[in-house]
Amino acid sequence: MTSENPSPLWQPDGERIARARITRFQAWAAEHHGAPATGGYASLHRWSVDELDTFWQAVTEWFDVRFTTPYARVLGDRSMPGAQWFPGATLNYAEHALRAADTRPDEPALLHVDETHDPVPVAWAELRRQVGSLAAELRALGVRPGDRVSGYLPNIPQAVVALLATAAVGGVWTSCAPDFGARSVLDRFQQVEPVVLFTVDGYRYGGKEHDRRDTVAELRRELPTLRAVVHIPLLGTPAPEGTLEWSALTSGDTPPVYEAVPFDHPLWVLYSSGTTGLPKAIVQSQGGILVEHLKQLGLHCDLGPGDRFFWYTSTGWMMWNFLVSGLLTGTTIVLYDGSPGHPDIGAQWRIAERTGATLYGTSAAYVMACRKAGVHPSRDFDLSRVQCVATTGSPLPPDGFRWLHDEVGDDLWIASVSGGTDVCSCFAGAVPTLPVHIGELQAPGLGTDLQSWDPGGRPLTGEVGELVVTNPMPSMPVRFWNDPDGSRYHDSYFDMYPGVWRHGDWITVTPRGSVVIHGRSDSTLNRQGVRMGSADIYEAVERLPEIKESLVVGIEQPDGGYWMPLFVHLAPGAELDDALLDRIKRTIREQLSPRHIPDEVIEVPAIPHTLTGKRIEVPVKRLLQGTPLEKAVNPGSIDNLGLLGFYEDLARKRA
Repeated sequence: MTSENPSPLWQPDGERIARARITRFQAWAAEHHGAPATGGYASLHRWSVDELDTFWQAVTEWFDVRFTTPYARVLGDRSMPGAQWFPGATLNYAEHALRAADTRPDEPALLHVDETHDPVPVAWAELRRQVGSLAAELRALGVRPGDRVSGYLPNIPQAVVALLATAAVGGVWTSCAPDFGARSVLDRFQQVEPVVLFTVDGYRYGGKEHDRRDTVAELRRELPTLRAVVHIPLLGTPAPEGTLEWSALTSGDTPPVYEAVPFDHPLWVLYSSGTTGLPKAIVQSQGGILVEHLKQLGLHCDLGPGDRFFWYTSTGWMMWNFLVSGLLTGTTIVLYDGSPGHPDIGAQWRIAERTGATLYGTSAAYVMACRKAGVHPSRDFDLSRVQCVATTGSPLPPDGFRWLHDEVGDDLWIASVSGGTDVCSCFAGAVPTLPVHIGELQAPGLGTDLQSWDPGGRPLTGEVGELVVTNPMPSMPVRFWNDPDGSRYHDSYFDMYPGVWRHGDWITVTPRGSVVIHGRSDSTLNRQGVRMGSADIYEAVERLPEIKESLVVGIEQPDGGYWMPLFVHLAPGAELDDALLDRIKRTIREQLSPRHIPDEVIEVPAIPHTLTGKRIEVPVKRLLQGTPLEKAVNPGSIDNLGLLGFYEDLARKRA
């Protein structure tokens, strides 16, 4: 899947390369900071990691980052964990997110879309007015820098306003989507002890209304630190007793006052999927997110004024925070609140059409579902404004690349990207000036020294190894919440290679410098010394029309053996007979490896996921090894806990 693709699927033409913001940045950085003027992206990337301080200084100057107090130096301490960025500097994220209101007040900052698929604009001036009003009200409620403000909200404009108002006062934002149950939300919010909670009365999804008032009442009871609860009547119900009305807090006309906070001051808390124990409460900083997202969105995603940025996400996933940061570049962001497949599976393409999205981001799973369903996006929708389709959440299979190229446009930039909640950004992915090869991410990101390492810490090219980052990134966590000695943070990323970030993915760095993601290294399939990522199995097996979804684990046996079952959720009407079994095994043998033919293929009613949609390979593996359910998994992090009973029963039978 690496060097087998010598011919690119897509190549940007000379005009596209010339107008890309990253091209202009390289020329400017060459003139002002000694960056290489020639050699294209590869030479710029090499310079960005070799001259880390100079590169990040250049980013702040190119994007005109407004430091209220100047910095003493770029990198005070570069050791990981604990790198110290821009010591002495103060600034405010929200100020940068609202800058376009000065020059383009009447243009849309947000386009809000619900399941009617009719976009409703919110102008830059109106967004700034609401943020100013709400920030003043938060201060009146006693919210001070460092206080936590939480949102139990869908992907609606009010969520963006609440985040920016929180950042403006120096508070720390944290959010969950309203499809999360009370236990899942409390597992997250109780850790950070919020003083304000923004909630809806319910949400609409799949053509139905979902009342969440009972859940909100439980959150209020179980969060004793709350000083105020703000009611947003999405379903039109009156405000419960003791709550504040959203409209009353956002009706003022007070210009925003931006608290100047230190560069490393917390901006928000994100949560890992938390498949065991409580979710990790990951703290990222105002300055770190600001400069990382300016680089990622402004240079790698090539976004700026005139663009429209749509990513299908919810407020419980880091991609929502990443989407909001599109505002930093002056881009109009598209907020879709609803089902990805309502009223039909073409819904996201319809939204991209109606909003004029220039960059449309989705999941690899959605792309593959559209392919399987026979959707024809370019035939059925006007996607002429879409310059780039980006995917994340899981590796985009080769068939997904081909389908996007054939069905959306042969001049389409396809950006498969990979990063993590842990950094709220991408380690590798989009580069507008590089070719796209099937099955590959274009390149590591600027300022990110991404490498593939063997167990001894030796770099690999063209071979599978651990994804590591050998230098600090500004958006790496400043800490985890309630981790006073930093031990949980250290053990999460720096245990295997001291001083080097190990992310937990298997990757290949190809000889051409592109990257292939193979899946999580902690659920890697290692048979007879041949390692394979689970994503490779899924990509092959799920091409079969009878297989709706699959899950594979490899389990070391007490006798030294290795049991590798493949669990399959069949499409309606399909039957796991000998013919299908044979085709599954033949597909894996011929496309991947004869060593990775599963020992058993087992039909299951459905595949369990985390609330953010990831297949839960490691907890299933632990259940099958005999670990009790309460120790194998955090129940509040699973989309359908009842599915795990199947694996418990199977473990008992095997024992």
